[in-house]
Amino acid sequence: MESGHAVVARNIRLLRQQRGLSLAELARQSGLAKQTLSKLEQSNGNPTVDTLFSIATALGVPVTRLVAEREQIVAVQRANDVVWQRHDSHEVRLLDHVYGSGVIENYLMRIHPVPEGGGGVPELHPAGTLEHLYVIVGSVRVGPVDSPIELREGDFARYAGDRPHRYESLSGESLVHIVVSVPRVQPGTGVMGTQHGGGLRRRMGESWAPAEEHEQAEDS
Repeated sequence: MESGHAVVARNIRLLRQQRGLSLAELARQSGLAKQTLSKLEQSNGNPTVDTLFSIATALGVPVTRLVAEREQIVAVQRANDVVWQRHDSHEVRLLDHVYGSGVIENYLMRIHPVPEGGGGVPELHPAGTLEHLYVIVGSVRVGPVDSPIELREGDFARYAGDRPHRYESLSGESLVHIVVSVPRVQPGTGVMGTQHGGGLRRRMGESWAPAEEHEQAEDS
């Protein structure tokens, strides 16, 4: 497990690069010194709560995204445990929040049963991508390959789309709604949109190739 400083350093650097920001630009937007941010990204700083909130505000994320380990991104909401908020003519159930800028892709996916051991692993999305999945009909096994989540009708889960994940129906054909939040691509790293969502539209069982990860050169 990473140290607290290492987690903060990695998260700040990843979120900054996803938004195509240099250290100087993030410093300007957060009102902090560039040297302070540089030390934080090198795990040498000891940020105060105020510093973390300033950085989170500039990056457009809740402060918890700066201090959370990647494993903490997975979240499950069971249909029987949710609270519906009543209004005059309707009720509302909050599934999740999507923070930051980028592309939000919406899908309805029909997941067909496959022979045991069959199926495939979808291509990986760019770093920082999250998938938000709601089960409309059926029951499924989805999420991280090494720790999949079983969901039934009305259940919801969020998990990382930039790590190996799977879709498997457990009850005939299942129907799910997926929202894929893709962070803004760094300048010069390629095309967004359908290129990243293509894995959801391919037939289950095809061969999949991880998307190439790109890194942006640091501005001096």
